[in-house]
Amino acid sequence: MLQKREDVRNVAIIAHVDHGKTTLVDQLLRQTGVFRANQEVVDRVMDSNAIERERGITILSKNTAITYKDVKINIIDTPGHADFGGEVERVLKMVDGVILVVDAFEGPMPQTKFVLGKAMELSLPVIVCLNKIDRPEARPKEVVDEVLELLLDLGASDEQIDCPFVYASARAGVASYDPDTEGKDMTPLLDTIIDYIPCPEGDPDAPTQMLVSTIDYNEFVGRIGVGKISNGSIKVNQQVVLCNHHDSSKIIKTKISKLYEFDGLKRVEVQSAEFGSVVAISGIPEIHIGDTICSPEKVEAIPFQKISEPTIAMYFMVNDSPLAGQEGKYVTSRHLRDRLYRELNTDVSLRVEDTDSADCFKVSGRGELHLSVLIENMRREGYEFAVSKAEVLYKYDERGKKLEPMEVAYIDVPEDFSGTVIQKLTQRKGELVGMTPMQGGTTRLEFNIPSRGLIGYRGEFMTDTKGNGVINTAFEGYGPYKGDISYRPTGSLIAYEAGEAITYGLFNAQERGILFICPGTKVYSGMVVGQSPKTEDIELNVCKTKKLTNTRSSSSDEALRLVPPKIMSLEQCMDFIDTDELLEITPKSLRIRKKILDPLLRKRSQMKK
Repeated sequence: MLQKREDVRNVAIIAHVDHGKTTLVDQLLRQTGVFRANQEVVDRVMDSNAIERERGITILSKNTAITYKDVKINIIDTPGHADFGGEVERVLKMVDGVILVVDAFEGPMPQTKFVLGKAMELSLPVIVCLNKIDRPEARPKEVVDEVLELLLDLGASDEQIDCPFVYASARAGVASYDPDTEGKDMTPLLDTIIDYIPCPEGDPDAPTQMLVSTIDYNEFVGRIGVGKISNGSIKVNQQVVLCNHHDSSKIIKTKISKLYEFDGLKRVEVQSAEFGSVVAISGIPEIHIGDTICSPEKVEAIPFQKISEPTIAMYFMVNDSPLAGQEGKYVTSRHLRDRLYRELNTDVSLRVEDTDSADCFKVSGRGELHLSVLIENMRREGYEFAVSKAEVLYKYDERGKKLEPMEVAYIDVPEDFSGTVIQKLTQRKGELVGMTPMQGGTTRLEFNIPSRGLIGYRGEFMTDTKGNGVINTAFEGYGPYKGDISYRPTGSLIAYEAGEAITYGLFNAQERGILFICPGTKVYSGMVVGQSPKTEDIELNVCKTKKLTNTRSSSSDEALRLVPPKIMSLEQCMDFIDTDELLEITPKSLRIRKKILDPLLRKRSQMKK
């Protein structure tokens, strides 16, 4: 018989990127006594990974739990970036309701629509939290109307439209029921969670059933499955069966060796857990996302939606440049293959495929950011490899017509720059579908654009808008192929010979374009050392030295003035490389090079094209 557990609530926090989810979780943890009064705590404590902290984004969903009025509230902090949408899709199966965080100035954004749509599909009740209410330009009343419009657009039920609104400033740690009243603490939000989010329901006497929604990975215990117990209970040493809704052949008998519940930021080992609890299970190496753990007497898999397919791919290959193997710790194809396949343990949106070459692997993901985070992680772990230009994955319909992934892009720019942005995106096959003036002299542009039209655009966009523009994108589905796009109107400056860059050689080279290297940099033939203003590539000798005579001395080189080189980040390099180039990645360096290093062979291949 179905029963309710009044002492538990399971809730996910969803929002567009940078609307304050992680900061909100911080305050809930602080104000429910998870930290000691005198404990020093970093901001955004849930963003535990180094890259998350540096970039100020959430990449992996995290579980935590707080206790308020004797009720245990399991909270899941989810990512806001479209590239990590796969994380959001699956954790919603673990919860009984969501808190939608919306910026009180920006209002609903593309990713707000995506995550809210997923919650609507599962008929989850929604609490809307208008965050950053203390921003001077906040417009809470208009944003409430925009959220209600969005709910109607997504086909919300009457109960979902009657959702409660809470007004908060996560940074200040206050919330209230009214936009004009300043709150004292987070109590209004906590009370709303307990009153509005339903208790988990289940049958305590039924056979065990638990869907695995997230996988964590730990070097010591291996794979850890996290999910909510739907029916029955789970005990340590219990015999269970692993099955999967999408794979009827998967039936594995196993045993529960370790069981954990969440308490604050810690996993606490427990002997048993009841229905409605969010638990972690370790010691089952075959466990995957979407698997159901159930009792042997009733093997029944819980339905689970398939994760959205990847839209973009890159080739990861062993570095074979003349400088290969000098800076990395892991350089062989075996190291590269093991590491890429290990990433599949935790990242469900990623695909890794072997190619005809043993040294090259095709890696597909949800977007450039998704793949650049993987590359940065591998680089920090000591891997050395090369990657190709990102390409989109095409599909074909029944009549054989080519389809490509399309995105909707929302761009907020000062009015002065809107003309440049429209011109650039139209060249990249973008279609302007909306233009709205906003407060403070900014304009919101809405484009339908092929995903490949956005590859390599973000850096250019920041330059064109002098860093004042904001671009947000969301995947819209597949549409007809829009025609060819030229990615880069400029060519490359290519080193002509191997050696060390000399001031004299660079001084002559800098008149030909923008340089990426400084004196003393090791170069090799075929390495890209700068950007040419012309469309064709230019070969240069940056290792050229001055011929010394008895009236010229080498010390007069010091008088040569060099323009500082353009130092590019990983994303900028990924944006810059063209289809005939590779990016060489080592723990210490990022080098751009031509795929064919020999100038003669390179010319021949261009003539063939």
